[in-house]
Amino acid sequence: MVLRKKKPAIQSQARTLIANDNPKSPISEQYRTIRTNLEFASVDEKLTSMMVTSAGPSEGKSITTANLAVVFAQQGKKVLLVDADLRKPTIHYTFRLDNTLGLSTYLSTSQRLSTITQDSGIDNLDLVSSGPIPPNPSELLGSKGMAKFILEAKQQYDMVIFDSPPVLAVTDSQVLSTSVDGALLVVRSKQTENEAAVKAKELLVQAKANILGAVLNDREVKANNYYYYYGNS
Repeated sequence: MVLRKKKPAIQSQARTLIANDNPKSPISEQYRTIRTNLEFASVDEKLTSMMVTSAGPSEGKSITTANLAVVFAQQGKKVLLVDADLRKPTIHYTFRLDNTLGLSTYLSTSQRLSTITQDSGIDNLDLVSSGPIPPNPSELLGSKGMAKFILEAKQQYDMVIFDSPPVLAVTDSQVLSTSVDGALLVVRSKQTENEAAVKAKELLVQAKANILGAVLNDREVKANNYYYYYGNS
């Protein structure tokens, strides 16, 4: 799944939820196209949980994750967006919410999901921020508490979407990928090196992740058309 568009790119519109702010825009339509392709990619088994990651930092994974959560919610599904980047979280900035309690709180204490869930202000979309940054993110994401969190979330929501750290930076995403239905890889045109993208995919394959596809950000095209290409990752 490759997202191509004329600049300015999604990333240049810092923390903009364009799928919510301008749902009729061509870029919002691209997010809906990705949503549709994700649903087709999991035709044999219903997609109820997924993570979005990237090879490295600053490739647009967090804003892509947030906008995908919005378009799934616009479809009428009850969606939970979770900031599983316990090192450099951004979701609470994007939605301008408090980060006193969050995923790390749930995993390190006996909190209930309802106590850490926040209203996004968008219909059908709830959020769980990262919470305080812990000293052991990988261990928490691979813990029994994380398995319990995912089970509880899937019982209450139609779709659970995790924003996870870059694959090449830390092992967190590899750990998380074994617990969700699929993984989406975000790469950025003219920034992500081919070798890095291939290595990120290889690491996810080694972790036995179900790779749903890839999204290419910042691809400049000559015409004023927005289009996508979907293929095997």
